[in-house]
Amino acid sequence: MTIMAQETPARNTPPSGARPAHDARPAHDARPARDGQAAASAIRRHELAAFLRHRREHIAPERVGLPRGPRRRTPGLRREEVAHLSAVGVTWYTWLEQGRDIQVSVQVLDALARTLLLDPGERAFLFQLAGAADPAPTTVCPSVTPALRAILEQMEPFPACLQNSRYDILAHNRTYGLLFCDLETVPPEDRNCMILSYTHEEWRSSIVHLEDATRHMAARFRAAMAGHLGEPAWKTLLKRLRDTSPDFREAWDRHEVVGPVSKRKEFRNSLVGRVTVDHTDLWLSPEVGPRMVTYAPVDEESRERLEKLHAIALERRR
Repeated sequence: MTIMAQETPARNTPPSGARPAHDARPAHDARPARDGQAAASAIRRHELAAFLRHRREHIAPERVGLPRGPRRRTPGLRREEVAHLSAVGVTWYTWLEQGRDIQVSVQVLDALARTLLLDPGERAFLFQLAGAADPAPTTVCPSVTPALRAILEQMEPFPACLQNSRYDILAHNRTYGLLFCDLETVPPEDRNCMILSYTHEEWRSSIVHLEDATRHMAARFRAAMAGHLGEPAWKTLLKRLRDTSPDFREAWDRHEVVGPVSKRKEFRNSLVGRVTVDHTDLWLSPEVGPRMVTYAPVDEESRERLEKLHAIALERRR
């Protein structure tokens, strides 16, 4: 006779070592990260407040067109004077100098920079403290030294330029200035190879293999942006590209990533015709950042055409 064991009803007992439901705790407490971000934000606000006060107190009223008057006791400008000259409310500006947690638009920061007569370095510092991208950055890059400019000139008649990892054109020689279009006609804020390759028709028409080139640039831009995800200038450039170029949106949504590589390229120049060159990046630091971009001709015909383009550039600059 076989005796069947009676099955014992299962109890709601957690596995050995597991916490009961009422004792469950999140695997990761996000509070320390939030607290750290809040502390960093408070430090920036107080540094911004101190910077604004210092600049305001060291500007003579006469420098901004205001009379000093016999009863003035405040060194430099009054808060209400800065607010008036910047077209913002006195209370709002006072809060800004007190380090309160308020939102500041780039338009207001631009007005404050002008009112306080900030030089390019001080202006960049102001926008960095505010966590905003400067809508009118300085056209002079401090990292472009006279020695680098001399090297660019010595590269002629070969085209060469200095770029950062965001594809901003920081400096260029005369041949490069006519390779894609007349770069002198492009506003300084638009001198970015991503912007030009996706939105500037003359620049785009000079690239023989346009689709391949722009897709490669988008993939390289994505790879470079991984180290700059929180930086306002990168986010502003990305938003501009997505807003103005369907081709960029399509390339960006592929989520392709590629690192720096040397490539053979072909350009269709409106002044001298088609040229074929080898593109090489010469890095200026150990990190993948600022670089000198060079184009060396691969055949005698391309060399002669680049020499002719250089001669045209010299003639135009006389």
